[in-house]
Amino acid sequence: MNIHFRFRVTVLTTSDLATVIFLALLSVLCICFASAIPQWYILAGSDIILICLILFFAVKSKESSFRLVRYVRDWYPVPMILFIFKQTYLMVHPIHPQDFDWLLIDIDHWIFGIDPARWLLTIASPPLTEILQFSYACYYLILLSVFFELGLEKRHTEYFFGAFLVVYGFYLSYIGYLLLPAVGPRFTLHDFNSLNDVLPGLWLTNSLRDFVNAGESIPKGALHAIDFAQRDAFPSGHTQLTLVILYIAFTMRLKSRWVLLVIGSLLVLSTVYLWYHYVIDVIAGVIFFLFTIWSGKKLDARWREYKRALKRRAA
Repeated sequence: MNIHFRFRVTVLTTSDLATVIFLALLSVLCICFASAIPQWYILAGSDIILICLILFFAVKSKESSFRLVRYVRDWYPVPMILFIFKQTYLMVHPIHPQDFDWLLIDIDHWIFGIDPARWLLTIASPPLTEILQFSYACYYLILLSVFFELGLEKRHTEYFFGAFLVVYGFYLSYIGYLLLPAVGPRFTLHDFNSLNDVLPGLWLTNSLRDFVNAGESIPKGALHAIDFAQRDAFPSGHTQLTLVILYIAFTMRLKSRWVLLVIGSLLVLSTVYLWYHYVIDVIAGVIFFLFTIWSGKKLDARWREYKRALKRRAA
């Protein structure tokens, strides 16, 4: 390893590293399952191009004084998370044609003896549904709000560490989707097309449901919505990443932490109440959260120490 290469490696953050590795893994999966994944070469090629762009902007952000370069470098994980989410959508079902909802349903019944979402119908009311649907739809908003606050306060070290935990957490949840694809109780235990009638809200619930459905590639009014649905029930990424955000907010003592705690708590409850997830998905989301924090802190510390060592050798 020459000195020039060592210097270039030190500009990478743990978010860069996690994203580059995950994109590389996805491109390898595309190649391995080329016979099953339609247009696999476009997905694999896109991954390789994105890896090159990440490395390019990581280097240029240190060399360039242009604000736009630094802005792209700091915020690219946001569209990247969404891009990879959609890529897994195109990969999961071809790789795993069978859904594993039956297994998750059996686990819930083994734990509770009933379907918890049906039990929650006994306490359902339009005002509660409205509040919980709004909280569920705030998922990406609360993710972004934390980093806007850290960015405005110029807490750069905490910003990059927090960004890594979120990026890393998302990628771990995507591995869960690839290994154990499931659509969730909206489709298996309930009638998806009757949600607005069985679990009505007040004013915004139906529109917010359409918004969430669109994010999961389900066209409005689709007769067979399950055919379009993202296989993203296990683990509950909403639970996992909401807990990650709350961890960041409280350990970094953000001003918004108490507001985030209220919205986040309602969001976790909404995952089962609104039939998006089985309870075992939520339990798995908590376990994935604990693993994200435990392993993420170790990985971040080791990468920082490795970069410091490289800089000392290059000096």
